[in-house]
Amino acid sequence: MSNYTQITPIVNKITKKYSLCDHCLGRLFSKQLHLSSNKLLGKKLKNNSNTKEKCYICKNLFDNLDHFLKLMLDVSSDYSFTTFSVGTMIKPSIVDRDDFIRSEYHLRGIDSVKADITKELGRLYSRKTKKRIDHLNPEITFTLNLKDELCQLRSKSITISGRYAKSRRGLPQKQKSCENCLGKGCRVCNFHGISEFESVEGIISKFIFKKFGGTTAKFTWLGGEDKSSLVLGSGRPFFVKIQNPYKRKSKLSDVTLDPIKLYNLKLVGESPKKSLKFNSTLRVKISTKSKIDLKNLKKLKDLITNPVIVYEKSGKHSEKKVFDVKYKKDSKNSLTLTVKAEGGFPTKRFVVGDDVTPNISKILETPCVCEEFDFLDVEV
Repeated sequence: MSNYTQITPIVNKITKKYSLCDHCLGRLFSKQLHLSSNKLLGKKLKNNSNTKEKCYICKNLFDNLDHFLKLMLDVSSDYSFTTFSVGTMIKPSIVDRDDFIRSEYHLRGIDSVKADITKELGRLYSRKTKKRIDHLNPEITFTLNLKDELCQLRSKSITISGRYAKSRRGLPQKQKSCENCLGKGCRVCNFHGISEFESVEGIISKFIFKKFGGTTAKFTWLGGEDKSSLVLGSGRPFFVKIQNPYKRKSKLSDVTLDPIKLYNLKLVGESPKKSLKFNSTLRVKISTKSKIDLKNLKKLKDLITNPVIVYEKSGKHSEKKVFDVKYKKDSKNSLTLTVKAEGGFPTKRFVVGDDVTPNISKILETPCVCEEFDFLDVEV
């Protein structure tokens, strides 16, 4: 009891001058006495004597926390999660009065009134929902504005990886951003950043929003294809990060979203920080201006020995390796080429000869056109 004896004179001084609620009075001394419940300590220090006056510091805010708890329960009712954290904004005048008392009575090393309100709201919500408080990596973060009686919720993003195959020509890979917000997310596009769903990105986004909820979906693609190209075989790998999902878990299996098929869908920690290296196997249909010379056709095999050099308008250049080449002459002015090459291979430019060397037009000694090209396989 010696600790109580030490603080009794200062408690009497404070309570004579200021009316404080149990929470606020207890908080001023609980750390010194190594006690966890501010409210119980406050009750004890006041000898259960209650006053009708409002608490000088918080103006009885602790008595109204159930109202804010209800806001938290309402805003989080559609979300599934296990961990959460709480942040609060309170009236500056409350903070000022708290600071004033702590300064007047030289009380140091104690929690602020804001920290105590935040802690109490977290405790109430946890008790009501059986969810766990996690300050470091919460799945849901509440921000309560106690001044304006508003509660906002942010759900930690989730990332899904998978592969897609595309069986119809004329479908672009990427979706144009919403014209109103340029992809940021607004009321016009339902905060998705895209207003149409007529692309590989759009079809996958629509499926994921239906399954997990969420606002925007940010894609990381492993390479890309033309609107007119097919993606066959086991498909092209992709990662998608979903902001503000409602669900964090859902059963994922292969799915057909005509003309897209999704394979190997799974939840992953995050999208890769660095670009992943990958190789693509392409089938390219080529037409030639002049008749194809068989002697030149055989030279296509030499592509395996030397890298293909791609020159950019900026003056930079890069090298792409070709690992395998197969060809089939379809008519005197057309052929089908099957090429396995490093990811990001500029197929059309490689055929025409647009700042790419060696190129098909040069090897066959006749102007060539890429009629269409499809992806048979993409391997990471």
